[in-house]
Amino acid sequence: MPAPLAALLDALAAAGIPAHVQGDPAVTIEDIAYDSRKVAPDGLFVALRGAATDGHRYIPQALDRGAVAALTEEPVVDPRLRCDVVVPDSRAALAQVAAAFYGEPSRRLGLVGVTGTKGKTTTSFLIEALLAVAGHETGLIGTVDLKVGPRRWPNPVHQTTPESLDVQRFLAEMVAAGVDWAVLETSSHALETHRVDRCLYDVAVVTNVTHEHLDFHGTYENYLAAKAKLLDRFAPEGVKGRPRAAFLNLDDPGAASLRGRARGVPEYTYGLGPACDVRAEAPAESPAGLRFTLRSPWGDGDLALPLLGRFNVYNALAATAVALALGVPLAAVARSLAAFGGVPGRLQRIDEGQPFLVVVDYAHNPDSLEQVLRLLRALARGRLIAVFGSAGDRDRAKRAMMGRVCAALADYGIFTDEDPRTEDRAAILAEIGAGAAEAGWVAGRDYETIPDRPAALARACDLAGPGDVVLLAGKGHENSIEYDGYSIPWDEAAAAREALRALGYGAR
Repeated sequence: MPAPLAALLDALAAAGIPAHVQGDPAVTIEDIAYDSRKVAPDGLFVALRGAATDGHRYIPQALDRGAVAALTEEPVVDPRLRCDVVVPDSRAALAQVAAAFYGEPSRRLGLVGVTGTKGKTTTSFLIEALLAVAGHETGLIGTVDLKVGPRRWPNPVHQTTPESLDVQRFLAEMVAAGVDWAVLETSSHALETHRVDRCLYDVAVVTNVTHEHLDFHGTYENYLAAKAKLLDRFAPEGVKGRPRAAFLNLDDPGAASLRGRARGVPEYTYGLGPACDVRAEAPAESPAGLRFTLRSPWGDGDLALPLLGRFNVYNALAATAVALALGVPLAAVARSLAAFGGVPGRLQRIDEGQPFLVVVDYAHNPDSLEQVLRLLRALARGRLIAVFGSAGDRDRAKRAMMGRVCAALADYGIFTDEDPRTEDRAAILAEIGAGAAEAGWVAGRDYETIPDRPAALARACDLAGPGDVVLLAGKGHENSIEYDGYSIPWDEAAAAREALRALGYGAR
């Protein structure tokens, strides 16, 4: 979809982003890229500054590959460059240019945004499933999967919400595929770094806001403020002609504090208490899953969901509320929930015929780890063994907290690599161990550190006996482990199966 660069620059002007143009703005742009390796001939290269590198360093490579224009934060002098557009913030500018280049796709389909510290992925999966069962053509952009109409594939990167260029491209592909409702998992990073600028949401869900990502946001207050930005991005009334609504978890103080933020948009609360607009009464949990009675403005009924964890009642409530508000019949919601197959890496059971339970879960912060350990403690007839780490170059404060949580709720811990990145892997594990020691655990007796994750998984499975539960936390669905300057392919579920088969399970 070629476009004159001048037409894309109009989007910057409309957004109030100043731009200094050097060269010929009439040049035709055939494609846009922020990765110099993906530049196409006659393309526009956008130089983004990141934590690890600076896109301005790769402008020569982009020009070598055929870029004719650049969007930068500092002037570029190169005779091959036909036009350089200098802006204060190239990431903010990219969001505007990308939406214009792809024809404002969020105006041409319904868009559901889900944000929160926990539950985003499961809630997004559930919403997509509930809309699909009602006959809607659906799309999904999220941590685990990407879906464009009938095509679905695993998200190949460690990024909940892609860069704005990718978001707009996926949305445009959805429009072309006839998608009428898209679900966009929307992280606080995305809201803060302009990845979802120019996305016009029709529905917003805030699942909860707890301690996470303070390495990026600095304070909890900043983190909450970033989450709240989702409620500022609704499509203006009448622009798309679709129902609009905000859904907030009233039982979570962070989410509940945002009541009234989405001005002029119908707002619904959900939770377990009688004050909630959408609530679950008499929730019950068993090894087969969850059951509860739904009370809502759109009808009441008994619902069942084959997922573990009381917290999934909240995810089911949020998704059910969205579906009902968008016209999905309650009977269809009930059928879809009962058949829901779960989310890869979210309380995923690994069964190779072993006499103990092995669960893979993405829990990677103190609150999530605590919830999962409490859940598994109730299922364990023997010991509860937890295997986890903590990411490098991220929030250091949570490491000792996770060690303390583990010591309080598990019987044995194995601390291992998650994504060390540029940090010393041993130092990260020592910080987790220090937290465990503060809670009374002793190294060698109650926990051990095994940086090599395959070896840690193998050790946990070897230690487990009948009735035990092994939790493999932190990686979930992710497909790599990141080190300093490189990564290794990783599949937690496959690695767990391999460890079990090495012990002789699964062969019978």
